[in-house]
Amino acid sequence: MKNACLLLLVAGGLLAGCSRPFDAAAEEASLLKRDAEWADAAASGEDVEKIISYWTDDAVVIPPGQHVVEGKAAIRTFVVESLKIPGFKIHWTSEKVSFSSDGLVAYMRATNETTVPGPDGKLMTLHGRGITVWRRDPDGQWRCAVDIWNDPPASLPASK
Repeated sequence: MKNACLLLLVAGGLLAGCSRPFDAAAEEASLLKRDAEWADAAASGEDVEKIISYWTDDAVVIPPGQHVVEGKAAIRTFVVESLKIPGFKIHWTSEKVSFSSDGLVAYMRATNETTVPGPDGKLMTLHGRGITVWRRDPDGQWRCAVDIWNDPPASLPASK
């Protein structure tokens, strides 16, 4: 029994020694690159499955002025319907990644531009800002679990 306990302690120590330390700077660069690839895929609008692959299976999307979209099937429908809008286009740029202490969850803010038909039918570009919450899935890949955006405030006069 004593030998079995000693063996478990040694094995546990070896496994702990094999785990790689969390490198926030490297993970930030990796996550920002992944997010930029996702933004480019969404902007092209060519591959719905690729676009939705960046969300977790249980993701929640909260678009401005619309109902909450929850789960991969509902998100797929949301993306397909969005891409059917004449002239629809979306792109965003994210920044300032913050990680949980264990490095398994992150959030970042973004600015975005969405082109849609206006009330008169002419295309207009809307500017927004958002927050995404990312989670490292069991396969080691970062995926977006929460995606929310809204309108920025109207321009304010410069302060004196």
